Amino acid sequence: MNYLSLSDYLKDKYGTKVYKLSLTSGCTCPNRDGTISTGGCIFCSEGGSGDFAAKFMPLNEQITSARKLVDSKIPAKIPLSERKYIAYFQSFTNTYGDQQRLMTLFKEVLSYPEIVGLSIGTRPDCLSDEMIDFLAALNKTKEVWVELGLQTIHEETARFINRGYELSVFEDAYKRLTDAGLKVVVHVILGLPGESESDILETIKYLANLNPTLFGIKLQLLHVLKGTKLADMYEKEPFHIYELEEYCELVGKCLQLLPKETVIHRLTGDGPKKLLIAPLWSGNKKLVMNTMRKYISNL
Repeated sequence: MNYLSLSDYLKDKYGTKVYKLSLTSGCTCPNRDGTISTGGCIFCSEGGSGDFAAKFMPLNEQITSARKLVDSKIPAKIPLSERKYIAYFQSFTNTYGDQQRLMTLFKEVLSYPEIVGLSIGTRPDCLSDEMIDFLAALNKTKEVWVELGLQTIHEETARFINRGYELSVFEDAYKRLTDAGLKVVVHVILGLPGESESDILETIKYLANLNPTLFGIKLQLLHVLKGTKLADMYEKEPFHIYELEEYCELVGKCLQLLPKETVIHRLTGDGPKKLLIAPLWSGNKKLVMNTMRKYISNL
């Protein structure tokens, strides 16, 4: 089957391959600092789901560091002056804290000519009208995405993983963001403890029927990482973790439910090998992606 990958979307829009620079805004999370909770979501590592992001330092230094990592993987035949990037603020909640500081940061990062867009990971309960208006204004100059960690539509699971907000909060944020003309990317975790395949597909069906149509989705394999509450649970009472073949089948079913115009930003994701407890097969990224592509192409 065919689906619209992020790589294809960006290549079609910008005429070349576009690379992500993982940056850090210096934010924390209301689910960690005591505003909502001190424990965070049970699957979240100390890096705040941004274990591959640059260290927090002046923006120009972060960009230089992130580009060095990314550029080492880009064919030398592509001149430095022709390379394009998306600035990705991934760790923790990137609209939580000093609004003026964050607005200055987001505006500054888009002033770099090689950066063609901005992607901001956040929570739906941390989006003020002021921030949404500001991002909508930025979006008129360069592309802006807002990434929301929904993970599941099921309230029982949401409470279990300590998400800290109800589905209605997501729905309100989605409406306000899309009304402002912003593109929304939703994160979904496949394989949360207690969720059946039917439960997971209900989440996907819900997202497939959003109005307006969902711009992008990240399908994330559940990782058990050292130092998380999920790891403690897994050690005491192991729960089902998908095998590679099972996971490929599930992703295939998800893709068949989603609108063709929804951009697939991620099919699995990968956790840092030094932290990964399960599933260990996910540490072999080349094997995983080759197996998934082969499976999906035969659907």
